Amino acid sequence: MTSIDTVCQTLAQIAPLRLAESWDNVGLLVGSRSAEIDSVMTCLTVTPAVVEEAVKANVGMVVVHHPLPFKPLARITSDTITGQMLLKLIAAGIAVYSAHTAFDSAVEGINQQWAETLQLADVQPLVPLPERSPTDSSPSEGAGRLGKLPQPVTLGELAKRAAAAFGSTIPRLTGNIDAETSKVAIACGSGGSFLAAARRRGCDALITGEANFHTCLEAESSRIGLVLLGHYWSERFAMERLAEQLQREFVEVSVWASRIERDPIVPLPR
Repeated sequence: MTSIDTVCQTLAQIAPLRLAESWDNVGLLVGSRSAEIDSVMTCLTVTPAVVEEAVKANVGMVVVHHPLPFKPLARITSDTITGQMLLKLIAAGIAVYSAHTAFDSAVEGINQQWAETLQLADVQPLVPLPERSPTDSSPSEGAGRLGKLPQPVTLGELAKRAAAAFGSTIPRLTGNIDAETSKVAIACGSGGSFLAAARRRGCDALITGEANFHTCLEAESSRIGLVLLGHYWSERFAMERLAEQLQREFVEVSVWASRIERDPIVPLPR
């Protein structure tokens, strides 16, 4: 057994909450810090199916990437899906913690893990943090990542490598599939808003989970390759790795990643 607060402190070391975007909702979102727990489940998103899984497994704490709740709530009732999920979690005594954009931007966060998986060199944040004192930040903290591939490859080959890295079943791209690509930007999740930063930093391509139609048109006009892996596939792997990391840290607690969570977007059968 360990306290929820102890787990929260460890998570805050992995992904310092000061790194979160101002619009985000991070930290302990549901639960009592003093409560003792013997199990933790990680997941990308809390859904009704994930809630049922957590309740049936008698989980003490859910560590989710996407916050629940995300926006302020005037009321918590069963009239909404969010309300239904929160009521079930609270009734079962299950705590909820999210680091979200803090985990995206952390020194060993999701975007950094992507950069290392693709073996990028000279890795640095795509959007560095504002100037802070040396004791308050690291030069490797910040939103997104950019770096250079070991050897230039075509945009099509880059997309194939990125999709294969974590099993994306729905990769897509915008741009010339045969264009030589060397300097690459990474922004997990819904990272289309980082296209302008990628352009300013002289990147040949941006790898992200998803982007809207107009961002794809902008990328095409800017001659920047845009690789879309699917939101789920660009982030879910990190929650599996986080479960493994927490299990090593808390040997007295059972930790696992949700076993039923799936990408809601699937390719049509051929």
